[in-house]
Amino acid sequence: MQIVADVGGIPGNDCRGFCKYCYFKKVKHIGPLGCKNCFPGKIGCPQCSEGVTETKEEFKMPFFVVNEVQTTLMMTNPNDNNLKVNISGGGDVSCYPHLEKLTGTINQFDIPMHLGYTSGKGIDDASIANRLINHGVDEVTFTLFASDPKIRSEWVKDPNSEESLKAAKTFAESTQLHAASVIIPGVNDGDILCKTCEDLEQWGAKALILMRFANTTNQGLILGNEPIIEGLNSHSVDEFQKLVEEINKDYNLRVTGTPVSDPETGAPFVIAKDENEIYLQFIQEITGEATIITSSIAAPYIKKVFDKLEADDVNVVATKKDIACLITKKDLENLDLSDVKQTAIIPGRCFVHQTDAKNILSSDGIDRIVGRGPDKLSVDGEMSGTLTEENVIERELELFRDLVEAINFFGMKRS
Repeated sequence: MQIVADVGGIPGNDCRGFCKYCYFKKVKHIGPLGCKNCFPGKIGCPQCSEGVTETKEEFKMPFFVVNEVQTTLMMTNPNDNNLKVNISGGGDVSCYPHLEKLTGTINQFDIPMHLGYTSGKGIDDASIANRLINHGVDEVTFTLFASDPKIRSEWVKDPNSEESLKAAKTFAESTQLHAASVIIPGVNDGDILCKTCEDLEQWGAKALILMRFANTTNQGLILGNEPIIEGLNSHSVDEFQKLVEEINKDYNLRVTGTPVSDPETGAPFVIAKDENEIYLQFIQEITGEATIITSSIAAPYIKKVFDKLEADDVNVVATKKDIACLITKKDLENLDLSDVKQTAIIPGRCFVHQTDAKNILSSDGIDRIVGRGPDKLSVDGEMSGTLTEENVIERELELFRDLVEAINFFGMKRS
């Protein structure tokens, strides 16, 4: 279990400037998107407005962060051996000016710490890595991008690439270092990626998370910031999956990818595999009739599962959005409603207000029932890297049972 120590911070402001490829770069001021957390009669809430743009607060003072951690500890079991404090925020953790003071204070609780996503851009002196380790930091997720300091300087906008890379090496030698790289075609893939993997192996890193670069709305840019880099084409989903599998095969690292794939566990949607069909017996009977609306990546997997369940009254409709939780009302507006049954199940975390979903999906004159499924139906590479195949199967079965429960509850009953 990880307790989040949220230090706050705003992308671009509290990270020494945007990386060249940053998702939050070029973000435009847009109205609230709408989501499941909004009040019924109002579109907009902290989650789907300043929450999605990470603009809600600047860095917090350390005593506020410590108080939040202490409050959470009071509601948990402090003797849990698996307990860990995850220091993270909207800004870059390495740029947090009170990081050493914060880790030193939390260390008094005798709980290990995980430095959440950091690019290391705030590290001017690599010796800070040893001090943080001495304070109890035993896990670090480090956005490396590449082990070539010149490439880091240009693309990560790191003013001290040599020092930050030395710190990454120290973390790899003495903690669980999970390196992460957003993959830009022609920049940090190919030979550069191979050299990065070789260095990570030599340093003793535990894992590498490869992230497909999003540069279009369909790939996930929902804040009016398309494209981040003019004229650049990201890897296709198939190309990216092949890259992840090749790197996993060639290097002694725990390699995962997002949005696909995890070669070790088979995620996402490992239960869709033919050899795992036996596990589907643990999903309850489907008694409802509904259309599942999802992403272009998830749709084929979900359809395969329901085909195996012989759910003739359930169909799957894909939007053009790659990631289901980033579906917005525009994606629903582009659907052919003749494919949608009288009951529609939309992703739990999608950025669509319930009123908008109801109105859009009933715009052809058919008064449709709109329910929400679970927030996720699988685990992505950022989570599955710490799991086994059995863990993923167990989690997916739980989530698909929740989805079937939603279908049976909202769906028109068979006579």
